[in-house]
Amino acid sequence: MTADDRIDALDALDGWHAEGYAARAHYRGDGDRYSIEFYAPSECVLYWKVRGDGETAVPVGRGTVPEPLRTRIRDDLAEAGIDPDVEERAL
Repeated sequence: MTADDRIDALDALDGWHAEGYAARAHYRGDGDRYSIEFYAPSECVLYWKVRGDGETAVPVGRGTVPEPLRTRIRDDLAEAGIDPDVEERAL
């Protein structure tokens, strides 16, 4: 599967949007908002916590992300044909 194929597969899933060599999803839960990015060239997932203004985001460690959200991301990766273990890959 090429990098473009991986991005296209995520783009086809609910909530994901392709942006060049990356795919992004936005989630809200428990009063927090997150932006999740999958980068095809490095096969990694980054989590960003979005501030209330919706314009500012800061990267956050996986340990601070609610487990149900991380599970959802791993499930989405698997559904797109991407190894879900990349969600745990350290940068």
